[in-house]
Amino acid sequence: MTDLTWLQTVVVVLLLLCVLVGTLPVVNTGLQFLVLPLHAFRNHYGKAAPYHPNVAVIIPAWNEGLVIGPAIERLLQLEYPGERLRIFVVDDASTDDTPTIVAAKAAAHPGRVVHLRREKGGEGKAHTLNHGLEIALADEWTEAVLIMDADVIFARDSLRKLSRHLADDEVGAATAYIAEGSRDRNYLTRFIAIEYVIGQLSARRVQNVGGAIACLAGGAQLHSRANLEAIGGRIPTGTLAEDTMTTFEGQLKGRRMVFEPHAVVLAEEPRTIDSLWKQRLRWARGNVQLTSIYRKLWFRPSPTHRLGSFSFGLAWFTILLLPAFMLLAAAGMLALLVLHSDIAEFVFRFMWISAACIYLFSILFSVQLDPRTGRHSWREAIMFPGLGALLLMAIALFPWLFQALLQALGQRATEQTLFTWAVIFYLWGPISMLGIWLARAVEPLPAGRFFAGLLLYVCGYGSLLCAITVDSYIKEWRRADASWIKTEKIGRVDS
Repeated sequence: MTDLTWLQTVVVVLLLLCVLVGTLPVVNTGLQFLVLPLHAFRNHYGKAAPYHPNVAVIIPAWNEGLVIGPAIERLLQLEYPGERLRIFVVDDASTDDTPTIVAAKAAAHPGRVVHLRREKGGEGKAHTLNHGLEIALADEWTEAVLIMDADVIFARDSLRKLSRHLADDEVGAATAYIAEGSRDRNYLTRFIAIEYVIGQLSARRVQNVGGAIACLAGGAQLHSRANLEAIGGRIPTGTLAEDTMTTFEGQLKGRRMVFEPHAVVLAEEPRTIDSLWKQRLRWARGNVQLTSIYRKLWFRPSPTHRLGSFSFGLAWFTILLLPAFMLLAAAGMLALLVLHSDIAEFVFRFMWISAACIYLFSILFSVQLDPRTGRHSWREAIMFPGLGALLLMAIALFPWLFQALLQALGQRATEQTLFTWAVIFYLWGPISMLGIWLARAVEPLPAGRFFAGLLLYVCGYGSLLCAITVDSYIKEWRRADASWIKTEKIGRVDS
């Protein structure tokens, strides 16, 4: 940079720092996958032991007639002592045939299946769960509580694999691996399957190693009685992320949370971008709310829990602020292009070569953790970053591809052409998010699902999650309605 003035040098350095900070999510992903193999040595299995406490299963149910029957039947077939398992279905004023189905199951299995009817419903999942918890915990028989969703199907050995962790008095709860299990998969459910492999089988193993769990899966969480009583015997109701808040509160009371990757629970996931958007918007807004609620927790280490550790805080905020990091990196790259294109090109190549290496390592490592998902979602594993990002990785690794691309498009490599394409490349992150917003907009139109799917493959599933996170910022800033919206399930899971 000998030809730059002193002021320009300072500006370039600051812009480089902006780009570096903007790439923190990618760096954090790489660090997590370096830590992941440590789970083979640093885990809870050494303190786990065969243990079969009396378990009260709480199932919140509102108009779940299509799924509640198979869910109950699978629970009754679990490899778990029958006399130590009771199923409480909390019927949240359902208007379909849910009451009839549950009543029939209760009559067929007296004492093992209990129908709890709420005449006033619609207050949300946490309130429904608390109705069941109040009754279950009032009985001294209850030693542990399994909280689950009405649509999930437990593998037969899943509960005993969870309960073995409660043999350790220091453990307050254990959570299972929620896997996408639809019979008739489409492109979106296959992307979700890959997301769950990365976000659960991989990321939560890393959280086990670090000693702090971000969230007990709402569809499968086994609590000790002591853990629930320590947090007041109720699920917190002040947020849209009641499962995450429950997870935090248990750890703040000094109890350990454990992710059990070998306890598999199959779930039906949304099949349209709009349905997924509504589901994840609720989750994202809940996380924004929790970030504020626990603002005195972040990056403040404590001898009683690991939630305040630097590693946990870094992982939390690189996900929560991923769109902001993406915009910061794009803005820094664009400014570098204007001020000093040679430096911008070097940084661009370095960023995308690093991203390519981390992507390949993380995807290959993740899919082998769940070969079933790897087999039926291998295309989505490859396309997870999106075709646009894959093209940028290829151009960074093999610059001659860019010239070939220009020739294929019939364009000459003039200075103006190169600058235009560089702007598109450097702003690909924000552009891909706009593409996802467009995908959601066109989805309801004739042939819209085809074009929405095409846009998702081009822009990437990560950009979909980023766009939803941006929407959560907007909704929280506008203080939009925060009522709990149920995700519709119709029983597509293999039982």
